[in-house]
Parts: sequence; structure tokens; C-alpha cells
Amino acid sequence: MPTSLAPTAVPSGPALLRVGREELLRLEHALTREWLETDGLGGFASSTILMCPTRRYHGLLAAVPPGHSRRHLFLARFEETLHAPGRELPLSMARYPGVWAPRGHRSITGFELRPWPASRFHLGLAEPEREVLMVRGRPVVLVRWSLAGQRNGLELRFRPLLAFRELDALTFENLDLDPRAERIPGGIRCRPYASLPPLHLTVSVSGGHRAEFEADPVWYRRLEYAQDLARGYDGHEDQFSPGWFHAPLEPGGEIVAAATIGPPVADPAALWRQEAARRRAELPSAVAGGAAGVGELLAATADHFLYRDPTGRPGVLAGFPWFGEWGRDTFIALPGLTLARGRVEACAEVLRGALPFLRDGLLPNIFGPTPAASHYGSADAAFWFARAVRLWQLAGGDREELLDAFLPALRAIAEACLAGTDLGLHVDPGGLLEVGGPDLNPTWMDAVTSTGPVTPRHGQPVEIEALWYFLLAYLERLELLAGDPAAAGRWTRRKRLAGRTFRRRFWLPQHYLADCWREGLADPAVRPNMVLAAALEFSPLTRARRRDVVERAEAELLTPRGLRTLSPADPAYRGHYRGGPEERDAAYHQGTAWPWLLGFWAEAALRGSGPRRWLLDRLERLVEGFRDALGSHGLGFLSEVHDGDSPHRHGGCPAQAWSCAEILRLAAMVRDHGLPRESEPSRSRR
Repeated sequence: MPTSLAPTAVPSGPALLRVGREELLRLEHALTREWLETDGLGGFASSTILMCPTRRYHGLLAAVPPGHSRRHLFLARFEETLHAPGRELPLSMARYPGVWAPRGHRSITGFELRPWPASRFHLGLAEPEREVLMVRGRPVVLVRWSLAGQRNGLELRFRPLLAFRELDALTFENLDLDPRAERIPGGIRCRPYASLPPLHLTVSVSGGHRAEFEADPVWYRRLEYAQDLARGYDGHEDQFSPGWFHAPLEPGGEIVAAATIGPPVADPAALWRQEAARRRAELPSAVAGGAAGVGELLAATADHFLYRDPTGRPGVLAGFPWFGEWGRDTFIALPGLTLARGRVEACAEVLRGALPFLRDGLLPNIFGPTPAASHYGSADAAFWFARAVRLWQLAGGDREELLDAFLPALRAIAEACLAGTDLGLHVDPGGLLEVGGPDLNPTWMDAVTSTGPVTPRHGQPVEIEALWYFLLAYLERLELLAGDPAAAGRWTRRKRLAGRTFRRRFWLPQHYLADCWREGLADPAVRPNMVLAAALEFSPLTRARRRDVVERAEAELLTPRGLRTLSPADPAYRGHYRGGPEERDAAYHQGTAWPWLLGFWAEAALRGSGPRRWLLDRLERLVEGFRDALGSHGLGFLSEVHDGDSPHRHGGCPAQAWSCAEILRLAAMVRDHGLPRESEPSRSRR
């Protein structure tokens, strides 16, 4: 049975995606398809649809332990076996050098997202099932086994395998590990290393039964991660198991295991019922009804990128499994993840939470727990923040908060640039910004290899200058809204100077925008940064010139999976993103296609041509073209990048926030027949 996305409901309930046995047994394909569950605190569970780990990041419980800033992997997986008289059925699967062991895929019959991952198996008349669910707001993962299809029960045996390491690292057999498992009510407590919190593993068994634990400490050596090896990294590690559980699994019954680095879960089955009901209730009605489009499917998974740090501050995680909270990604993705779903206050919460991190006109490229622990390496994060504020305002954001909280922050950003700040940011006599240096590339095209920056864009990158113009124009409007025409006039004069200089330096005779201007020379490379400039609401470009940029990008950059980062006609173009770190970084911004850029291409097209029916129909087809992509890499998500060359193979992070957010925002443009428009006065809470 082929993959299907949100088909008609079946007895197991609504699902985002289903995969049949035939596809599951195509190992080379199945082992590149990954599911994701998150806890809303930065932690997650993830693996392939066969539950066979292919990355060091795959595991059942990854979380940020108290007192640490980085995620750690605690519970890697379970090795599970069902036992009947004279028969044994492995449910799990792993790869070791030259061998698969165990071979749980042999008996798998189906996989689906409900929206949590669920796998079905077959043993004679028995139809066992395994589901994995994370609890929102707690570092807890729940694994549930159930049984249907026969009269007699089976015995489930499952062995926890532990990693207890930083997420990016690998672990190996060592003498420092404490192998003991302390028995607690309903389960065990393990603390292999004193520097990390203990893992509590408790088990509920229906029918009045209980799970028994058998101590059997053992190391599993040389587990192999195929994806890590393919990406040019070490791909083998050892995992420790303290022993194994066994319990009866009755027909119609269930066994639920809860693993956490917090307090032990007293009743895993009750917590499962509570969390599963909450998740089902949150499914968009179109998904629950089996008629979801790509926009509704992305809306169903968007919350996975929203999280709260240990202080309760809300933020956006750039992608799973390896990215953290990145400023540029946050403010580009935020409107799609929130406003496109009608979540105006959720957007405001993230914007408010960023205000204490504003320093010398900059916002962090990588957020830490405090401003002092954050990395300020992005020249444009603060400008994307300004655009997010504007989109929040257009969605109905509170007028008083806009003027009392956000206007002072936007003023501070502009004033710092005028005075000169870090990263080489300063305004030149033409009114535009200078940024970076030969060894400092603080734009989004920031890949570096052993030979230096791959895409040097220091000087005046086109999207930075367009964002600067946007900020000046927005400040002009806000000062008028605040009743200060004198202050507005100051920004007006700077905006006009910047606009004149922008048009003179960047507009090329070939009717598109240069990518960068430096020391009197315009870089004519055809890149998507000109599309970002053409998409902004406040722009020095006319509608006709916006259309010219859109047409040039369509001719040389547009693919069904995103915009290429460089025209194929350029000698430096690289059409494939693969290999080790050096090879991938060399292609990252030299032709690789990025889905998030499509939202801006669509916005630029709408600003240039208006919401014509032919254009909206075309944009709808572009959105729906991602339906297959939702089931081919990160299930229910969109990948970070794709090859620039056909067939545009996916690559990079399997669940990328701004990829999902911008296609979600694009779907909202189609749904709402165009772009948001200003309606004054804005709503006030007072």
C-alpha cells in the first residue's frame, strides 16, 4: 500500500499519514523516513518508521537536563520481543556492522501518524501495536503496546538501552558507568553518571497485572548509524542496558511505559489517556475529517517548533533534531507558525520574550538562557524581528503594546545602526548599511569551509539593505501613529536617502537586483536574496520592478521544492547537496534549494501583480505540490533543503521550522486571497 496523507478515517482514528507493509519493507527508503515527537521544552523523541536508529540523534528521550544548556539523549530505544508458546516475535530493529539485529521489520504490517507514531505487527492471529507519545510541558515519553486479533495473551519483554550523553556526541563502553538499577514503585531508577539526572522508568499493565524487572546489565556494542556515516561523521557507538522488563499483554489490554528525567510517572496508562485525548482534540478539523490540504497538515505539526525555555520564555526551535533556538530563523518562521493559524497572542509572547535580549541594536543569532550566554552573530535577526512585529500588528496586535513596548525597541535597533555597532554594522554616507568583513559573513548565507566563507557577502547585501529600508519606513509610520510627526520626518528623510541609493547601486540594466554591493562594485550573481528584497511590504522598488525580480527568479531559481541559492547558469553552481561537511557546506548556498524562500517569492509575486485568480491558483498548486514531501523525510514536516537539480532530493534537517512556516504562510495567502492589509485602529487590551 503506498503512503497516503490524511485519508478517510479508519477505526484507529484520524491520521496525518499511513504507510503500508510493501513500502515499509523497502528498507533503503523506509530508513530515510523519520517521525518526531516533542515535549514543548526543547526535548524530543525521534526515529525512523521502522524504529531503527540511523542517526545519533534518534532516541526515545532527548531532553535538556537541569543545569545544562544542551540537549542530552537519555533513553535511546527499547529492544522489544513478544513471546507465545513456541514462538517469538521481535518488534525492534537495529543495525550493526554487516548485520541487522533484531529484525522487527519482518512482521510489521503498517505505520501511521495519529499524529503520534504507531506501528502494527502480525504474529499468527495476533495483531500487536506500538505507539510513542511525548507529554507536552514535561520531559516524559510514553510507549504503549496493545494487542488485538486473538483470544490468548502474549508476553512482552522489553529492554531499555541507555545513551546518557550530549545529543551531538557518541558513547562507548566505559568503567565510569554505574550499572545499578534501583527498584521503585512500578519500575526502576537508573543513574549511570552522577553528573546527569536519573532516568525513571515506570510501567502500567492492564488487567491487574504488573511488569517485572530482571537485572541483567550488559553493553550493546557497535550500533551503526547509516545517516551519520553518509554525512561524513563517525557512525558507531555502544549503548548500555541495566536489564529487561516482562509483562503479560492480554487481548484488548495494554502495557504503557513512561520514561522521564523528572519525577517518576505513577500511572503511565492514565497519563497516556489524558495526553492522547488532548492531542486528538487539537487536530485541525480538516485533518480529523480526512480532507486536509498541505496547509492543514502543516498546521497540525506546527506546535512542535514552539517551546518554552527553563525560565518559561517562549521561543521557536529552528529545526529537529540538531538545531536550537536561532534568532533569524525564529523571526522569519514566527508569522507562519502563529499568525497563519490565527495565534496572534502566541506571536506576541515570543516577540515580548525577545526584548530583554536586544543588545546594541542586535538580537542573538543563537539564543542562550540569558543575553550574556547568547551568540550575537547575525546582522539581520533584529530586522526580521521588526518585520514580525509589523505582521503581528496587521493580524490585530494590540496598539498600545505596539507603541509602548515594540516602538522603543525598533527605535533602539535603528539608532544603534546609525551610531555603529557590532559585526561592522554602520551607515555609510549614502544612507545604507555596511556589514561584516572578509572573514565575517553575518548574513544567512554563512557557510564556511576550511578555505573560508563559501559565499562572501560583506559590504552591502541586498536583503540587509532592503530590511533596513523597511525598518526606516516602518518607524516613520509608527511615529505618526504615536502622534510625533517631527520624529516621523527624521525617519522619512533617512528612508528617502536609503531608497535613492538602493535603486542606484542595486538595480541592474538586466532588470533584476544585484546580490551585494561592495567598494563600488555590484555583484550580478542571480540569487534569491533579491526576492527577499522584492517581497517586503515597504520597499524602494516599484511594482513593475518587483515583477521583474519575480520573473528573473522564476526563470533561474524556482523549483517545486524551493528557490535555488544560485542560478544554474553561474559557474559556481552546485546542484547536489550531499557528502561530508566540507562538500555539503560548499553547496549549501551555491545552488541548493530552500523551501522557506517560496513564501517570499509568492509574496513578491502578489505585491507585483496583485491577488489575480491565475496567480492564486498557481500558488495553490505550488503548496499542494509539497504533499509528497510531507511523507518522504521528516513525516508531517518539510526538510531544510533540497538539491537544486531535479529530482530535488531532500537533505539537511528533516524538520525545519522556516520551511514549514513559510509554506504554511503561503497556504494562508491562498486561503485569504492575498496579503494582510492594515486596518486602523488596532485592537487594544486596555
